Amino acid sequence: MVPSLPVSRAATGTAMAGAAMCCVQLGLAVSVGLVDRLGPGGVAWLRLACAALLVVIFTRPWRLRFSAGALRTCTWLGVATAGMTILFMAAAERLPLGTAVALEFLGPLGVAVARGKGASRLWAVVAGAGVLALTEPWHGQTDVPGILFALGAATCWAAYIVLTQRAGDEVAGIHALAVSMPVAAIVATITVGPSTFGHLDPALLLAGFGLALLLPVVPFSLEMLALRRLSTAAFGTLMCLEPAIGLAVGLVFLGQVPGPAAILGIALVVTAGIGATRTGGRTAAPGDPEALRTPSNADADARQ
Repeated sequence: MVPSLPVSRAATGTAMAGAAMCCVQLGLAVSVGLVDRLGPGGVAWLRLACAALLVVIFTRPWRLRFSAGALRTCTWLGVATAGMTILFMAAAERLPLGTAVALEFLGPLGVAVARGKGASRLWAVVAGAGVLALTEPWHGQTDVPGILFALGAATCWAAYIVLTQRAGDEVAGIHALAVSMPVAAIVATITVGPSTFGHLDPALLLAGFGLALLLPVVPFSLEMLALRRLSTAAFGTLMCLEPAIGLAVGLVFLGQVPGPAAILGIALVVTAGIGATRTGGRTAAPGDPEALRTPSNADADARQ
């Protein structure tokens, strides 16, 4: 028999991040019809509220134990999640989608540059050039409130990446979502929920629960697991693959054919993603079961 080859932590984390991005883009494609009925803010609230209910049902947070530090991390993660979702929707109302996406990607790119070393920063620059080619923000018109909303979403996304990794290290499995998703739903309910309640009906609620699985429950869970295996710099760079995945989803489901600049952008972000995968592996966190299978952590495990 041929022995199976071990899969590197970076490759596993990259696969999880890629699956998460596919879920996000499919979720956004499915959301198009709901935006016409609830508005962008209403769709954001519906996704977060339904996701919180599903997470509470499956994780039963009252049975879990959190340290004070882990509880604070998960709470702030929930605030960042709500901010990222709501502010991007607000930006997309005022700005061309390409401009909003390009500005929001300053968040993960900023993490990649700030946390990266050597080649990691180079891949972030390559990915940034690819995002600009994909989104072509220079074709849009200036809207100061819209730009501020998009920059706010970028800041929340950067915080989300850092806090997700920290929460994944401090809390077993994906139990961090048991706190972060209800917090995100509460923030969304306070800020945009009241304007949505009068437009709800059973069909919309059912669609909301289905959409919540696709975005955000499944992708956020995968991202938390991916950040146990990847550095924040590598993860931030990999997120720049999302516009390319979005173009593919748009081509298949919406018949949107990319132009030459978009094709160039895809090539750049894919190249950066491959580079980030090769250089962005992360040592297993002490609480990660994979640490027991990682030779580099054998001595640390023996001391525990």
